[in-house]
Amino acid sequence: MQHTVVMTGASRGIGRIATEHILRRSPNVHLLVVTRGSSGARLAAELSAGGHTVSHVSADLGSLGSVQSAATEIRERLERGDLPPLRGFVGNAGVQYTNALTKGPDGFESTFAINVLANHLFVRLLQDRFVAPARIVITASDTHFGDFKHNMGMVPGPAWKSPDVLARPGAFPKPDTAVGGRTAYSTSKLATIYLVHEYARRLPAGIDSVAYNPGFVPGTGLARNAGPISRFAMRRILPVMTLTPFATSRDAAGRYLADVVLGTTKAPTGSYVDRTHVARSSEESYDPQREGELWDTAERFTAAYAA
Repeated sequence: MQHTVVMTGASRGIGRIATEHILRRSPNVHLLVVTRGSSGARLAAELSAGGHTVSHVSADLGSLGSVQSAATEIRERLERGDLPPLRGFVGNAGVQYTNALTKGPDGFESTFAINVLANHLFVRLLQDRFVAPARIVITASDTHFGDFKHNMGMVPGPAWKSPDVLARPGAFPKPDTAVGGRTAYSTSKLATIYLVHEYARRLPAGIDSVAYNPGFVPGTGLARNAGPISRFAMRRILPVMTLTPFATSRDAAGRYLADVVLGTTKAPTGSYVDRTHVARSSEESYDPQREGELWDTAERFTAAYAA
């Protein structure tokens, strides 16, 4: 039976590779890609080659109003029968800035807005349109461990604070530096795991939520907001590390993401999938008090758009 999978972050990097695997391995999928600006039509046309079913909606994930509009359009298309039943949401889009001061139109720090709030608003607006069995997959990161073993010291570990503070620019020391931006990134990825745990508790049976860690993947678009030296290193030097156990190739990470989305990788709701298998995330990532506090704050911040 044909069904819909909604996906952000499908236009480049591991997301683009994952889409190709999903469409090739599951011909019953109607893939709906969420893209920024006018790129969606071109991406949908490229992915539709070979008879695959792909459509698109436009959204600026840094704007909650834009996310609301996209989710509303998806809901309306589902209600009209223009889309088959919804059985998947993949929140793969993510950003990392060179500072912790970048602010979106709603006043929220952009890393937090895109990596955390946008996913949450999509999930909440589409929640009652999922048809079981359904799976929500949010791309996390092993930077949330904050140790040398998982990121070789390249990204500072998370620095958790009240979500009201994390959501605003300047939440971390040296907020105008790359260190501040990277701390915002690792902290936002810890937040995604907290929300996945909350979805597992709160969403109806049959709607599973899973956090997926691709590992360190050089050569993706994650460093597109970095300076020229960092961008060069990510594109030309660090990809060599995929020949070692310390990094994952872009092709492998995309394939692993498709495995999680399609259920080839078996993962109960609330799981953390480390590339190919269910694993335990950091000890810090299991904190029901923080999880509940983040849920309440995300609900408050998105309430005006989720009504």
